[in-house]
Amino acid sequence: MSTTTTTRIAERNAILYLAFELGNGTWRLGFTTGTGQKVRQQTVTARDGRAVLAEIVRAKERFGLAPETPVVSCYEAGRDGFWLHRFLTAEGVENRIVDSSSIEVNRRQRRAKTDRMDTVRLLGLLVRYEAGERTAWSVVRAPNDAEEDARHLHRELLTAQRDRTRVTNRIRGLLANQGLEIDPTKDVPRQLAGLRRWDGSPLPEHLRRRLEREWEKVQFLTQQIAALTRERRQLVRKADDPTMAMVWRLLHLRGIGMNGAWLHTMEFFGWRHFRNGKEIGSLAGLTPTPHHSGDLRRELGIDKAGNRRVRWMAIELAWAWLRFQPESALAKWYETRFARGGPRLRKIGIVALARKLLVALWRYLETGVVPEGAQLKDRILI
Repeated sequence: MSTTTTTRIAERNAILYLAFELGNGTWRLGFTTGTGQKVRQQTVTARDGRAVLAEIVRAKERFGLAPETPVVSCYEAGRDGFWLHRFLTAEGVENRIVDSSSIEVNRRQRRAKTDRMDTVRLLGLLVRYEAGERTAWSVVRAPNDAEEDARHLHRELLTAQRDRTRVTNRIRGLLANQGLEIDPTKDVPRQLAGLRRWDGSPLPEHLRRRLEREWEKVQFLTQQIAALTRERRQLVRKADDPTMAMVWRLLHLRGIGMNGAWLHTMEFFGWRHFRNGKEIGSLAGLTPTPHHSGDLRRELGIDKAGNRRVRWMAIELAWAWLRFQPESALAKWYETRFARGGPRLRKIGIVALARKLLVALWRYLETGVVPEGAQLKDRILI
């Protein structure tokens, strides 16, 4: 085979690899054509897509590649989200979003870290991944615009609920500092007016005003929570798309309310496609982490590497399942293996039940088969 023919084959099979190190003010771009090739690094203004495309053109010229040479890129999942992935894909770039916690590091010595070094490391892992080493890292599945937008409603609702709890606890703490307490679910201004400290004196003026302002925050958050809840209820009642159908199907099961049905659908089942139960447990962070070496046998608990919202909601649903579905096969399995143990064993058991319940709900949504022994609601109140 002649040198010219070999060169043409190499050019036809060439790929330009691109790694992003994303910062708030600037982005560092690293380019290479494969292992052994010196990395070309350039810096562009953050979020400047045109500058990124221009650097790709310059890199192809620098490496002597044809304009139509395919480009494969990657960046770590973070604050920049998925818009860059969609931009690159629209421009014909095959992009990978990388789970930062899955990137391997050297544990032999204290690790030096700079943007330049991180770009080179990320680029090397990209080349290995594209060469077939799928264990080099974990790739994040990017939702489309509609799927991502559907997650904002319940996340805003959760944030508002947590903010209200935080402010309410602050009111309790300020009053406990004076040896006092109130019921924050009742008329707080009237309760504050009637409070007396240990010596019979009223609350100090500035403390009383602060408590009143904190109570105004609670009222505002309560109104916001009510508005978001109404919006969610209207969406479930009126919408007839497949995602809302999943919410309705989950609501038919006893022990699952609106919060659990909505969160599991929008964060999990509504846009993810699972092949088996292992993928479900892994994505929820409910898989065990055994530590076996020789005669040593230890369990390090669940990995907690998945969706934290789905994980804690799944555990809440597991407790509710035991209460409202006592005749189901899953509840009887828990009662047989864990119910008579101590607190630690029951805690381990509820995590195992949560993982099994997630798999059962997935099968229920996919096939319509109700979990064994489970009962459906007579009617659904929304």
